[in-house]
Amino acid sequence: MARDGCLARVTAGFAVGGALGGAVGFDMLSRVSLRKRANAGFNTTSIYFLSLSLASLSLIFVLVYSHSNHHRKNQCPQSYPLVGNLIGFLHNHHRFHDWVAELLSTSPSLTIQVNGFLGFSHGICTADPAGLEHLLRSNFSNYVKGTRFQSVLCELLGNGIFNVDGELWVAQRKISSHEFKTKSLKCFISDTVQSQLTTRLIPYLSSACKNQEVVDLQDVLRKFTFDNICNVAFGVDPAWLDSKNDDQTSLSSSFVRAFDYAVEISSDRLLSPFPVVWKIKRLLNIGSEKHYKKAIRIINDYALKIILSKEQICQNKDGMERECYQDLLSRFVHSSSDLEFHDVDGKRRFLRDINTCFTILKLDCSSISRRIPSIFSYDKLKELNYLHAALSESLRLFPPIPINSRLAMSSDTLSNGTYVRKGWFADYSAYAMGRMERLWGADCREFRPERWLDENGVFQPCDQFKFPVFHCSPRMCLGKEMAYVQMKSIAAAMMYEFEVVAVDGGGCPERIVNPPYTLSLFLKMKGGLPVRLKRR
Repeated sequence: MARDGCLARVTAGFAVGGALGGAVGFDMLSRVSLRKRANAGFNTTSIYFLSLSLASLSLIFVLVYSHSNHHRKNQCPQSYPLVGNLIGFLHNHHRFHDWVAELLSTSPSLTIQVNGFLGFSHGICTADPAGLEHLLRSNFSNYVKGTRFQSVLCELLGNGIFNVDGELWVAQRKISSHEFKTKSLKCFISDTVQSQLTTRLIPYLSSACKNQEVVDLQDVLRKFTFDNICNVAFGVDPAWLDSKNDDQTSLSSSFVRAFDYAVEISSDRLLSPFPVVWKIKRLLNIGSEKHYKKAIRIINDYALKIILSKEQICQNKDGMERECYQDLLSRFVHSSSDLEFHDVDGKRRFLRDINTCFTILKLDCSSISRRIPSIFSYDKLKELNYLHAALSESLRLFPPIPINSRLAMSSDTLSNGTYVRKGWFADYSAYAMGRMERLWGADCREFRPERWLDENGVFQPCDQFKFPVFHCSPRMCLGKEMAYVQMKSIAAAMMYEFEVVAVDGGGCPERIVNPPYTLSLFLKMKGGLPVRLKRR
């Protein structure tokens, strides 16, 4: 019986290895032209032998894994075997987050053990608020971003605040925290959003309304948000939403396309069940990894050009008060003057990385012919309790970053008894937590903003470890308050001007239970959100 089980694992390993090699081979065949393959020495024979080699390598790893796993003790309340994870992932790829939520809901501790492909990695995934509190606060220093996260995003985020731990993170957090508390930055962000709403978003939607056009609201808001954060972070306007400016802003357009592509490929890397595939492609500089490298080069060149201009402005005393303390980059140029760097290039890399992190983080927060009324001022927006509740309910069901990950530096045991070995990853799913009946009740899958309001209709915040959409404790999102203000500004302005009618029927109960989305670093609706607009 044991021999049959071993034979089954060997056969499965050989088949998966062959499929892996075939995947690499197919990518080479599909992405590399015949002439380039001939020049590089690639042909169908060499690809066949590469596939065979990978299959053989997989066979060796399966044998080693099978032997080492023979006496391994399961130390997690609920575990799913290697082949089950792989087959389950492939079968549920289109509904990955719901699949994870289902697995977690069957565990008494809302925690499961996860075994990576061929045993290359191990870890746990949890939807338990107490376990999350342990990971992100009680034993914060033991759970870091680690190499699993950093290796995927190193080219895009570098050593920015979103991608580092330890002293680097502390230094950037200190600078960022100080800046986000300043009234001047809050006013600058608020003014920027209001200006972008008045001069760009509402006129764009007004034109679509007048021409009775169907617009993809998800894509429109994504472009608007990107333009908005680039104004706040860099002090430049890529004008992505204004397509008429494409020819006039070729540099900005190249940056926008490159940044969008880099985020997409980073997502694919992070969520790939076969990391070895993208690593081989990066090593050989082929396919998507080759284009990714070009995109990163465009991003770096664009960022460097802006950094150089900000340095020059901040050296000019006449422009110090008026210009140098507006956007985030200018503030960081000044705030980082007390930090020690090896050279000027090191400082510029620091500025590039921290600003890129805030740009990518901001993208997840909100993915006029008539003047926007004064009722939508900063102070008045904070009084819109039901709108705040509706946005929170949307974030509960559809968190922008549905799953997050940490790496254990030392072996540990969570408060619910889950054992985490040194070197294991520790994931938590905000998407799954929003769908846990034990956390939110029997109506957890229903959209019900009233759950956030008291008997007087006043918004009541939720425990951060039950609602980790803006992260928790030391790494709590610095821009949480401003994110809500911006989302409320956009929603209020649009509802004041238009009636928004979803072309495909909108968020019916069936779609809330089984939402169509794409598997990405950020949660996005599959097929977008096509709508028609009617004037109020």
